[in-house]
Amino acid sequence: MNEIDKIIQDVFEENQLEKINDKLYLTKRQIDILKRNDIEYSSKSIDQLIFELEDILNYEENEELDKLSSELAEFNYYHNTNK
Repeated sequence: MNEIDKIIQDVFEENQLEKINDKLYLTKRQIDILKRNDIEYSSKSIDQLIFELEDILNYEENEELDKLSSELAEFNYYHNTNK
C-alpha cells in the first residue's frame, strides 16, 4: 500500500459511521471531539446530543463543537425528518 492509499484509507475510516446506540451514529472524528470535550454521548439520542452541544455553545465559544453541532443537525435533518 503506497502513501496515498494509506491516507485515503485513514480518511475513510475516520469518517465511517459507527453505531453508538439505536438512536445515534457517529464518526470516529466526532467521537474524538466529544471525548476531548468530556461530553458523554453513549446513552443519548442525536436530538439530546445536539441540545447539549447548543447549551454548551450558549456559554462558551468553541469552533470545533459548533461545527460538530451543525454536522449532527444536518445529518439529523436529512436522515430523520419526514419530508
